[in-house]
Parts: sequence; C-alpha cells; structure tokens
Amino acid sequence: MDMLDADQIAAVDLADWRRLGQGLHARYRVEDFSAGAQFVAAVAAAGDALGHHPRVTIGDDCVDLKLLSQDAVLRGEDGTEHRVEWVTQQDVDLARRITAIAAEQAVRAEPTSVTAIELALDTAHAAVLAPVWAVLLTGSLDARGHGTVDDEVRDVTGRVPNLWFQGTDEHETPRQRFHIDVWVAPEVAAERIAAAVAAGGTVVDDSQAPSFTVIADQDGNKACVCTSLSPAQQEPG
Repeated sequence: MDMLDADQIAAVDLADWRRLGQGLHARYRVEDFSAGAQFVAAVAAAGDALGHHPRVTIGDDCVDLKLLSQDAVLRGEDGTEHRVEWVTQQDVDLARRITAIAAEQAVRAEPTSVTAIELALDTAHAAVLAPVWAVLLTGSLDARGHGTVDDEVRDVTGRVPNLWFQGTDEHETPRQRFHIDVWVAPEVAAERIAAAVAAGGTVVDDSQAPSFTVIADQDGNKACVCTSLSPAQQEPG
C-alpha cells in the first residue's frame, strides 16, 4: 500500500492523532489499568477486522498507541518501489475506528501530550558507523536500514529510539555529534520551546520552524523540537 505524504496525512484531520516522525500517535486517558485493558481489547478486535494493529503501551491512567505500516510503498523518481515503515491508508482507517471506540467507551483523547524521541548522529561515514550502532542498540545487524532506504537504525520491537545519521563534512575540531529530536504535536511546540528557554535554554536556530527549532542548554548541547509541519506551514491556532 502506498505511503501517504505529509499533506495527505494532514488532510484527513484525525483529531485524536498526531504524526510524530514516521507514525501516527495517540494517548487516551483511562480510569485505571483494567479500563485501559478493556479499551485495548476493543482496539485489538478492530485491528483483527482490518488485519492491522497498533503498537500499544498501557499505564495506570493512559493508553499510548502508535500506528504505522511495516510495508508502505515508497516510489523513487525512477519508479523503483521500496518497502518502508510509514503511514498508509490502513493506518488512517484504523485510527478512525479507534477514535470511534474511544467515543463509545467515553475514553478521552489527549493528543497534545504525545512525545516521540529520535537520536541523530552527525557523521560523514553513516555506512561505516551504522552496523556498530545497530548491534549496540538492538543486538542485531537487521536493525540497520530496517523500514527505510537509508542506513538509519530502527529496532523492529520499538524498544529503543530510532537512530538516524545526519550527513556532515569531514572535520577535526571536536564538536557535538549526537543530538536528540523531540517530536511533539504542532500546537504545543511553541509552549515546549518557551518552557525550555524559561528553564535556561537558548533558541539557536528557528529558521526552519515549525518543522524544527534548535535549542541549546547552558553547556551548548543541542536538541531539536520537531513537528509534522513544514517551514511554510503555520502552527494551528
């Protein structure tokens, strides 16, 4: 099934869900663990009917869900088809069904509280470094390039954050090479950035906002606050 691009995902207007990184994320508040399990059981039945299921985490007061397809089709400029992890129509269909289940069970969505973390490493040698990080993070070389056309390291079980490689020129002067990408819902990005600044951080670069804004701590360590919006788009009011 073809992957949906950012504009197609935004156009379906899934009120309970936010795209963070490659997938759709949702958080639903529940009264207790048992209520969460009951909700997940209904979600599982809906997934069985559609032949597709979310990744689920249950807590004492919330259920976190992530939807993405393991076999989304990315078509290259030359027409070559690649299998990648990304959002497809089956994710949208199941997201809508889960939203309906939540309404039926009076389970409240809390989309602005979802956060996803990715690791980024600046390097001119991604192909060389990727195997090392694949086995360090997941114990298997299979994680290298899993669900992507790049050398990115992705754990199929979702135990650790994705690690992607940001291309850079060769350099001898030591500098920060790792940074964290903090994916948040677009409507809370400004609040998250303001809170980081209030805590002592500094905005280093907001030229690509709201897609990403670079924040530095007092020692100069950098992170990016990322959203699904492109620089040309406006955050919802």
